[in-house]
Amino acid sequence: MAKSLLILTGHSKGLGRAILDTYLQKEGFEILAISRTCLGLDFPQLKEISLDFSELDKLEKVLENLFPKGDFEEIHLINNAGWIGEIKPVGKLQPSNLKKLMSINLLAPICLTNAFVAAYQNQNSKRIVCNISSGAAHKPVSGWSEYCSSKAALAMFSKVCEKENEHTGIRFFSLAPGIVDTGMQGEIRSVREDDFPDLERFKSYKSQGALSSAEAVSRKIDYLLSNPDKFEGVIQDVRDFDLP
Repeated sequence: MAKSLLILTGHSKGLGRAILDTYLQKEGFEILAISRTCLGLDFPQLKEISLDFSELDKLEKVLENLFPKGDFEEIHLINNAGWIGEIKPVGKLQPSNLKKLMSINLLAPICLTNAFVAAYQNQNSKRIVCNISSGAAHKPVSGWSEYCSSKAALAMFSKVCEKENEHTGIRFFSLAPGIVDTGMQGEIRSVREDDFPDLERFKSYKSQGALSSAEAVSRKIDYLLSNPDKFEGVIQDVRDFDLP
């Protein structure tokens, strides 16, 4: 059987863990999973690496030899690792937190995507980079200036990558997963209302059962990456399509 490769960041919890579980059930995929915390799972097709994406110097040291070499039928990079950051209005932001968020949400995905293109641009295989974005990339949310800005920048980076790689055949997606029932939503619901005017609305998403499950979203991501030719354009949202 021809083998394929998934490179996944932020696999230890939330949506990333659901994506990992989805791919562990797929035949033929080797998985390189990168997070700050490793799970210690025992699967022959899985290799875990511990990296903190807020420390870009450590990522830079391993980038050149990070991605596996081989004759893969498909190669998927899912830049899922992310952080909501400091939920406060402009005027109260801390530069140290801003630097950390931009490293995790924007600079690390850029570095990984750059290394991915360098490693696989000449391969004759189906290659896809999926940057997990957010509706906040295109809609301003009070208190989320850091997060919105990082996701908007990642979406534009994805568009530039698609434009530059028309000749290589690598596809790029900036995918909004919707509002997913993960630990990040718990962090959002725990902030002060004077820092986050939409607090009650986000609390109601949980109380009214309006949050999507990570498992359901991961199945949609799998469908997108398994059928890229059915999707036109870089900017995608799981709420815009249903599974067949």
